[in-house]
Amino acid sequence: MFYKPYGEYTIGDTWTSFGRTITESDVVSFAGLSGDFFSLHMDEEYARTTQFGRRIAHGMLVLSISTGLLHFEPGVIAAFYGIDHLRFTTPTFIGDTIHVEETVIDVQDRGERQGVVTTKHNILKQTGETVIRAEFKLLLNRA
Repeated sequence: MFYKPYGEYTIGDTWTSFGRTITESDVVSFAGLSGDFFSLHMDEEYARTTQFGRRIAHGMLVLSISTGLLHFEPGVIAAFYGIDHLRFTTPTFIGDTIHVEETVIDVQDRGERQGVVTTKHNILKQTGETVIRAEFKLLLNRA
């Protein structure tokens, strides 16, 4: 989505990513990198006793993977500007396939050379359920 310079986005522009399946290896690797070994993610026996009935992927893992599904063009992106209204709405299980749907909801000039594009960032799984929703803000360079 973020391959055009600032000034070429209008409110309502949309983009959909390709899919990516969340794997056991993703969950274990993320636990090792983040230090988040919470039982709901790592302990199948414990997870069976929860409302989810099985292990779930870390919400922050799914959010992180979603950024890898976006198209970031070098030279266009000046900086990641922030995330607002982040919500983890439905669990993502090992084996679920996620994709991202982006919709531009705001554009704001930041001087002559840059601007901030805000998108509604929805991560959905193969069932059509939204697993994470947020507003992403990116500082983009003009052409």
